[in-house]
Amino acid sequence: MSGFADYAKLDATALRDAVVSKRTTAAAVVEAALARIAALDPRLCAFSSVLAESARERAKELDFALARGEPAGALCGVPFALKSNMCLEGVEAHCGSKILAGYRPPYTAPFVQRLLDEGAIVVGTTHMDEFAMGSSGENSAYAVAKNPWDPARTPGGSSSGSCAAVAARMVTFSLGSDTGGSVRQPAALCGIVGFKPTYGRVTRYGLVAFGSSLDQVSPFTRSCRDMELVMSVISGADEHDSTCLPHPPIDPDRSDSVRGLRLGVPKEYFAGGLDADVRARVEAAIQQLVALGATTVPIELPHTEYAIPTYYVVATAEASSNLARYDGIRYGVRKPGDGSLQGMIAATREAGFGPEVKRRILLGTYVLSSGYYDAWYVRALKVRRLIRNDFDAAFERVDLIVCPTSPTAAFELGEKSDDPVAMYLSDVMTVPTSLAGLPAVSVPCGKVSQGGKALPVGLQIIGPSLADARVLRAARVFETATKHQSELYALDLSALEGAAR
Repeated sequence: MSGFADYAKLDATALRDAVVSKRTTAAAVVEAALARIAALDPRLCAFSSVLAESARERAKELDFALARGEPAGALCGVPFALKSNMCLEGVEAHCGSKILAGYRPPYTAPFVQRLLDEGAIVVGTTHMDEFAMGSSGENSAYAVAKNPWDPARTPGGSSSGSCAAVAARMVTFSLGSDTGGSVRQPAALCGIVGFKPTYGRVTRYGLVAFGSSLDQVSPFTRSCRDMELVMSVISGADEHDSTCLPHPPIDPDRSDSVRGLRLGVPKEYFAGGLDADVRARVEAAIQQLVALGATTVPIELPHTEYAIPTYYVVATAEASSNLARYDGIRYGVRKPGDGSLQGMIAATREAGFGPEVKRRILLGTYVLSSGYYDAWYVRALKVRRLIRNDFDAAFERVDLIVCPTSPTAAFELGEKSDDPVAMYLSDVMTVPTSLAGLPAVSVPCGKVSQGGKALPVGLQIIGPSLADARVLRAARVFETATKHQSELYALDLSALEGAAR
């Protein structure tokens, strides 16, 4: 591989420092990123598009600016990738769906522009489950991303490509979207950091909608300090989005201690369905936090058992409404059908939407229909409030909640594709936090052995509303005190280089 020799060994913070101190150049960093993508992505299928020429031009501009003595941005020279449901002017945003094939947004999302303004460089867009509906990446209409720890296994979903790109160290960070766990669950399965902020801390303007009361732009990073850096850039008020909170960007908590923090341990997250080895790693991680000065408090979140059915009523209802705009008239593909307006719309949707998207549209339309609205949708909203009340009550007694991110390590591709309910239960640990709109991070906490492969496990740390900085501080302190982050850099990917797609 050509370019900056240490590229795959450095996180975004260290890489930016190397560029600004002139130990390397942005151009060399981009070449290293593109070379690594060319070597690994044919097997991992993380990238939907690689923006090589625009990345090279941007790197050249940054190097010239540094040579002129201009101030360097917080992410100067750092390559990153975007999930394919995010708007970057002129770059295809197909959302993993045939119905948006060829769609190129006429504007750049504010959260992307903020990264660009700080010197970050987009090197590509990534594969995903269609319209972010999935937990394995297998619902993509284009390609299925693979887990770098074992390409026969899923990297998680729906932000599958964005996660695989960071885990394989093709980019230093990436953006995904988390609706019910679509960043935290992949982060756990791939051994990296994934963070879902408090709902409204990051603008959703420029993120193609799935479930509007749940969707959140959420980053993947190699380290917790990178996560704090990226969140300080992309968060903050935005006049384009009425659901974006009028708060300043997240200011990282610089404390290096968890001493005195009360950690709630919910019994519902350690019940049946949790893999025994995953449980052991998470419990060991909690004990490590205790050794660092935190204390544990047993808590109950009694409505957790209703989270999955509640989520799949609320999310599908919102999806049914949001996806009604794809009719072949305004944008996206168009199929003529029988020549009538209704025939054209029906033919367009039949050809453009995949099976999982159709399933969720039908479910959502049903729960919103006359005669069923009160019985299903209104009742689900009431249960959602009860779930939030459980968290609010818990946070009167504790500062943070700790639990597994995923009930299992990465499962094999195809293992759950014929059983939608089993696939939905992959998000059982992450969905409650999404329904409550709370901040949560997944941080690596060890590995388990399955099928002769060492597979990562994630510890989930959940905080009260707006306590994003506290959540990230606890994750950083845990990461610093353990060696789990370094395991990512020990992952040998040489066997994947140059393999055919």
